[in-house]
Amino acid sequence: MSATTIDAVTEVTRTARPAPTRIPMSRLMSVELRKSFDTRSGFWLMASIAILAVVATAATIVFAPDSELTYESFASAIGFPMAVLLPIIAALSVTSEWSQRTGLTTFTLVPHRSRVIGAKLAVTIGIGVVSMLMAAAIGAVGNVLGTAITGTDTVWNVSATELSYIIVANVLGMLVGFMLGVLIRNSAAAIVGYFVYGFALPPLTMLLAMNQQWFEDLQPWVDFNFAQGNLFNGVMTGENWAQLAVTGFFWLVVPLAVGLRMVVRSEVK
Repeated sequence: MSATTIDAVTEVTRTARPAPTRIPMSRLMSVELRKSFDTRSGFWLMASIAILAVVATAATIVFAPDSELTYESFASAIGFPMAVLLPIIAALSVTSEWSQRTGLTTFTLVPHRSRVIGAKLAVTIGIGVVSMLMAAAIGAVGNVLGTAITGTDTVWNVSATELSYIIVANVLGMLVGFMLGVLIRNSAAAIVGYFVYGFALPPLTMLLAMNQQWFEDLQPWVDFNFAQGNLFNGVMTGENWAQLAVTGFFWLVVPLAVGLRMVVRSEVK
């Protein structure tokens, strides 16, 4: 057999080899979900959501006056630790690829980095919704037990619509943490950045609004924290939704797009 014939047979064999199938998004999401639990620190960070919800519920039963044992009190008590933990979980879901040096392996197995980030985003939203529903259920149990212990009437003063607004607000908080993780890609810096954004910036903008009339009028359209806070009030008008969309675009969508472009184009070491 001549060399030409051998080359022709080899070429036919190469062209007949089927191309590997693309990894489905469902598998990427299951892997990312497993990553959230398969380390000791990750497991206890996720478990702390339920633990803190139970602690906050117990503290409300023990320390709150009998007249304030309402579902709103339990929801408020549980809401604060949720607002702190969930964005941290979201940020760490991204930054762990760089801090734990797993990014090179991840992006070698899945070269399309945007698909990995998309799977992380979907898992982050899912964790946020499930966590808030679980916290709401724990608060409901606490409301029933607390009023049964004190002998007072059980008050359900949080409607389904108001609860859905609270869930949306906390998911948006998670997305801010996720955005900072994509943009900064460093665990400590992303967490510090969220605390500055979520806890240091609002008092400053509030102080500015109290002293400057022009900023007070402009604040709902430029301050994402302020617009997001309207969700906790339980009433959202068309103007409130428009303010949330405008501020969310500039504070969340644009930085996330910039961070995603940096992830896709940067060298992973």
